[in-house]
Amino acid sequence: MCWRCFTPSDPAHPGAPLKAAQGASSRRSFLNHWGAGLGIAALVQTTAHAQVDVGQASSVRKLVPAESLEQSARQQYQQTLGEASRKGALAPDDYPQLKRLRAIANRLIPYTAQWNPDARKWKWEVNLIGSKQLNAWCMPGGKIAFYTGILDQLQLTDDEVAMIMGHEMAHALREHARERLAKSKATSMGLSVASQLLGLGQLGDVAANVGTQLLTLKYSRDDETEADLVGLEIAARGGFKPEASVQLWKKMLGATGGGKGQPGFLSTHPSGNNRIQELEANLPKVALLFEKGRQNPANAALN
Repeated sequence: MCWRCFTPSDPAHPGAPLKAAQGASSRRSFLNHWGAGLGIAALVQTTAHAQVDVGQASSVRKLVPAESLEQSARQQYQQTLGEASRKGALAPDDYPQLKRLRAIANRLIPYTAQWNPDARKWKWEVNLIGSKQLNAWCMPGGKIAFYTGILDQLQLTDDEVAMIMGHEMAHALREHARERLAKSKATSMGLSVASQLLGLGQLGDVAANVGTQLLTLKYSRDDETEADLVGLEIAARGGFKPEASVQLWKKMLGATGGGKGQPGFLSTHPSGNNRIQELEANLPKVALLFEKGRQNPANAALN
């Protein structure tokens, strides 16, 4: 749906209609400037021990080449942005809500490398798409998109946005898509995990032919728990209130009438009281990280 069909007409409003998306050269210049700064910030951050416990990432993911999957993600991401641009629904670089999202990402990205060292060389991108969908995602390689529906309908605070963004980043950092694709292909071939790791080698064709799967991939309950907790810690280190994670998922429950509906974001990110309880149990673990993050001058912009 075109942005102009459902957003307010006040240009000062965060959800105001967009003009035609700016040219690719403007977007590239933004990414070069923004991405370079974040890369330096990530390198100078002290790698601290994780406070949440999510164990080791699955070795099965190694069957799918990361480089091939990230290349497919880049292609699909550009296709998605292109479609949004043609509909007049891609936010230009100076759009207030997009600037807000990128400012939040700017505080989170320096803390991603401890969860995946390759994140230091990812070319992170954040974009905003005009749509009523309650949706947000991060593809492999750090390609992030938010939809206006999730911002506007849930009236998200900066802290709550940070929890969603951290959660989505965590899926990419923990390489859940890579793991899901590897397991799916192996299962369809009737192979055990042991035989995969010992004799199959890499499933390069899987990464090269994912089609639209990266936008519709459903993660396991364990994947969701990992993403919740890793995202919680990343956001806390960025100076965002950990309690917002609990507030966020209560809003999610409310948006589905207690979990009965499955719009957009929740169709691939199931909500429930159990995940709220898990987050509540981990709040004390990240409390000191939040205090340090809140006092970090680099995080002062949104405080």
